[in-house]
Parts: sequence; structure tokens; C-alpha cells
Amino acid sequence: MKLVQRPSPNHGPRPEGARPELLILHYTGMPSGELALSRLCDPAAQVSAHYTVDEDGTVYAHVPEDRRAWHAGVSRWRGASDVNSRSVGIEIVNPGHEFGYRPFPAPQMEAVADLCLAIIGRHGIAPEDVLAHSDVAPSRKEDPGELFDWRGLAARGVGLWPTPSHPDEASPDETSLGEPDVTTLLGRYGYDTAEPAALLAFQRHFHPEALTGRPDPETLRRLRALLRVTGR
Repeated sequence: MKLVQRPSPNHGPRPEGARPELLILHYTGMPSGELALSRLCDPAAQVSAHYTVDEDGTVYAHVPEDRRAWHAGVSRWRGASDVNSRSVGIEIVNPGHEFGYRPFPAPQMEAVADLCLAIIGRHGIAPEDVLAHSDVAPSRKEDPGELFDWRGLAARGVGLWPTPSHPDEASPDETSLGEPDVTTLLGRYGYDTAEPAALLAFQRHFHPEALTGRPDPETLRRLRALLRVTGR
């Protein structure tokens, strides 16, 4: 993993007692990587991340991990806001849905996995707390999106991927219960259930083949599998 120092002035202290317990993955969503790097390091932009991973696998370090970077914006996870104070943020170069969304190259994903493993090791971040920006801000964000290889990352030990194995995880009655029950399950996992796009955000991360925002049986199976694994 090639690491290049490219400091950003856009950061501040973490509140007393706050530590990195979440790892938030983003895409840059800009026409080029250089434009994204310039913005993340521009004091007028008031945004930053701890790292950016370019498409060739180069990792740019912007903000020390003991400092609070400005990457998550208005967001919430497991009932707590101010996600920036308790997270490390990684930007991943990709034009995003606005500028020509495309798959993430293998060298980039390899570098993302290596970087994430190092961060997780330093801070003891739990697998279920490796999250998409869209997980913590479902109505505002959709990154890193449905083309991001969450399954491959989980195989490397970064984050979780649902593997339903019990036939009772989505019985016929449960799959037809409707939105209120799905909302309860999403809340148990950590999503802000006041967000109308919470189920779509879950699908974007864990069931990208079905971006419907509706509680189909396979979505419920995957959600229940994750709840079982995490004990939530």
C-alpha cells in the first residue's frame, strides 16, 4: 500500500472521551481524483476525511486518526449523532452517480481492504461498525453505492456480509408483515428509522441486486442474518 501525505487543514479535536468506533466509507463523487483531493484539502470547503484511496491504489493521508475529520455531515447511527466525533472516514475515488458511476478497480479495493484492516486493528472497530456513508445518512447520501464490493471486503475481514442459514429467518408470515416491523429490525441494527430511505440504504449495502426500498423476502433474510450474527 503506497501512502502519500497530503495534509488537510480541515479538522478539529475529538470531544473528551470520544474515540474512533466507526469506520465510514465514502466515494468522492467528483469528476476526477485530483479535484476531490483539492477539495478535501481546501480550507474554504470545510470538508475532509482521514484518507483518500485513488483508483490505482495510492492512499493519501489527510487528517491524523486522533483528530476529528469533517466527512459524515448530518448523520446518525445507533441513536447517536455527531458521527464525525467517533469515526474514521475514508474517501474512495469514484465519479459517483452524478458524474458516471463505475465499478471500483481491483488495485483500489485491495488498498481499501489493507487500509481498513490497519485502522480496525488500531482501534478495535467491530465488523458491524464498518459502514457506508449512506448507512448513516440514508436520505442525503448513496455512497459508496451498489457497485462497491462489500462482499469482497467482508471476505478479507472488513465489515460484515449476511449469510442466511436458518430457514426461520424469514418465514412466510414475517416476510409479509409490512413496513413497521421492518423498520423495527432496521432500528435494532443501527439505522435511523426516522429516515424514510433507511431500507433502501440497507439494500444498497447488503442487497444491491434489489434497490427497491421495499421489504422483499431476501432483504428480510439478510437483515435477520445480520441481527443474529451481531446479537442485536
